[in-house]
Amino acid sequence: MSRTYDADFYTWAIDQASALKRRSANELDWDNLAGELETLGASEERELVARYRVLLAHLLKWIVQPDRRGRSWENTIANQRDDLAELLARNPGLQPKEEDAFTGAYRRARRDASTETDLDLGQFPVEPPFTMDEAKDATWMPQ
Repeated sequence: MSRTYDADFYTWAIDQASALKRRSANELDWDNLAGELETLGASEERELVARYRVLLAHLLKWIVQPDRRGRSWENTIANQRDDLAELLARNPGLQPKEEDAFTGAYRRARRDASTETDLDLGQFPVEPPFTMDEAKDATWMPQ
């Protein structure tokens, strides 16, 4: 079975799904299935970090460039908040990883905001100037 996995992932995935639906344990490629499930879980965690990264970069830009605030930034902030809420609702097991995701994403968001605004990195606080709950709150905007 691993030959199919290595040579034609699509066919392998369809065959494995079919074997699972039929509850045909002897047809399952256990090791590769386990690896793929771990990869799926990890991708949800990466999405959590990515959503925070975009959200936090826009909140930082909102703070340091009040004269550049516009609907585009507002929409991006609202969309990332909605997407974060949906992701966490679909995956409550991510909640224990949320604080680390927020912290890790902030470091990158700070750099992203600096690059996107052409402002020196030092103009952006080393520590988040807002809490994770504030960042996620649809009614809160930094002033």
